[in-house]
Amino acid sequence: MLREETVFGPIFSRRLGTSLGINLLPEKGKICNFDCIYCECGWNRDGRNDTKLPSAEKVRHDLSNMLQDLAGEGTKIDSITFSGDGEPTLNPEFPQIIDDTLELRDKFAPNAKVSVLSNATRVHVPEIFEALRKVDNPIMKIDAPTNELVAKINNPAPGYDVRRVVEALKQFDGDFVLQWCLLRSPDFDSSSPEVAGPMLDIIRQLHPREVMAYTIDRPTPAQNLSKLSPDEMHSILQPLIDEGFQVQIKG
Repeated sequence: MLREETVFGPIFSRRLGTSLGINLLPEKGKICNFDCIYCECGWNRDGRNDTKLPSAEKVRHDLSNMLQDLAGEGTKIDSITFSGDGEPTLNPEFPQIIDDTLELRDKFAPNAKVSVLSNATRVHVPEIFEALRKVDNPIMKIDAPTNELVAKINNPAPGYDVRRVVEALKQFDGDFVLQWCLLRSPDFDSSSPEVAGPMLDIIRQLHPREVMAYTIDRPTPAQNLSKLSPDEMHSILQPLIDEGFQVQIKG
């Protein structure tokens, strides 16, 4: 399900409400340093026909036009969301695009939040971190507590290290949202003690302002995946809820 526009929607998001999407990757392709088994955009290998990244100038132009049109229609936007067909921070103009988006949001949709859905692999890059600090909702993904499990779920590019990601996320001092996709395959189970226990410990270390726990909701490129029920996810996260963490669970 590739987004064939740089600015798309608005669509209803389970987690963010009415969301206007921004795709910083190719309009007819996919570029990501993860290749998640559950990605609704499919495998990376199936999205290589287009490698042209939108420029900051194009994003600004398209977003300005869309926001003006929506404002003229009286359409309310809850979030301007960087998601798209891969990892948005891979766009080399990401910091400039964030600055432009915040300016346009303030002008045309001042009540909307700016959200970035990221796999957190580039938080250690200073200019990326500084850009993420400016948005309302930096939503950073960790799906597993060890490199071995991350390899099974996310298929990261060489060099990924979950401990480096955790250390980089500590720079937020808890002012970010941690996103966790819980699911089952023949090779792992997010509800198992060896996954859930260490994940809860990572969350305690980082103490994000909110935890977004969710499961698969759309067709996945890998076969034999199954979702967790809301009750199962609630049971896993109950210790954090009891400790006062803000937890959002979406089945």
